[in-house]
Amino acid sequence: MFKNKLNGMGVALITPFKEDESVDYAALRSLVDFQISNGTDYLVVLGTTAETPTLTETEKEKIVETIVAQNDGRIPIILGIGGNNTRAVIEKIQNTDFTNIDAILSVAPYYNKPSQEGLYQHYKAIAQSTTMPIILYNVPGRSGVNITAQTTLRLAHEFENIVAIKEASGNFVQIDEIIKNKPTNFMVISGDDGITFPLITLGAVGVISVIGNAFPKEFSRMVRLATRGDLSGARQIHYRFTELIELLFVDGNPAGVKSMLSVMGMINNKLRLPLVPTTITTHEKINQVLTQLQQLK
Repeated sequence: MFKNKLNGMGVALITPFKEDESVDYAALRSLVDFQISNGTDYLVVLGTTAETPTLTETEKEKIVETIVAQNDGRIPIILGIGGNNTRAVIEKIQNTDFTNIDAILSVAPYYNKPSQEGLYQHYKAIAQSTTMPIILYNVPGRSGVNITAQTTLRLAHEFENIVAIKEASGNFVQIDEIIKNKPTNFMVISGDDGITFPLITLGAVGVISVIGNAFPKEFSRMVRLATRGDLSGARQIHYRFTELIELLFVDGNPAGVKSMLSVMGMINNKLRLPLVPTTITTHEKINQVLTQLQQLK
């Protein structure tokens, strides 16, 4: 059943770069294995955290091929395909080989700030262009426009292949309204690590995580405990990571998580412009908190 594929913790994979800023495919393969062996439930490929706007089309294709091959069918894969040109998004979808891909994550159109009717028509056109399951992605802090609960519910009720929303608005009232009035099989997924625990208590099925890149075992356990109703156990892990999650986004995403992974010796601390690494101060704070977490184990 497709619904079960989105339960738990998905991880929005970073794109590791070598010192010359070329894609580090060996490190990418290692990251995939690290995720799978530590309890990640599904992988999200070519999302915001992957620095996708800075990748060439050739690199994107090779990244997907690399992850699909390394995963070898072990866990579901969600592919990011979105944009602010509806025709271009549809053309990309129609020209993509979805072998071993389980769903599409499509971000709200950014920069041109469509109305709610424009958002509805955008996703309607996408839904009608494919039989692939579609996950809406609401992230007004990046896109400049919020997909309201009314628009989300309209899409959820009218299109069977619009199966979920990754909600990163941080608006609890809005998210609660979606959970309350959604179709039975429509899923709400947290798009923000820091509020995943409370959102699960409201009825979210899990999270598409950034911190899971570095701590898949611990954060996936928190999600599983929360979804099983062990709120006390989940809360303990939630509070353990509160400070680290805040540090992840001080200098932007994925600068924080790349800093963290570099401290852990898993990747080079390299990003592509216009993104740059965290400040030395943030990097040192991340190192300190990581050391404290290691001592708690």
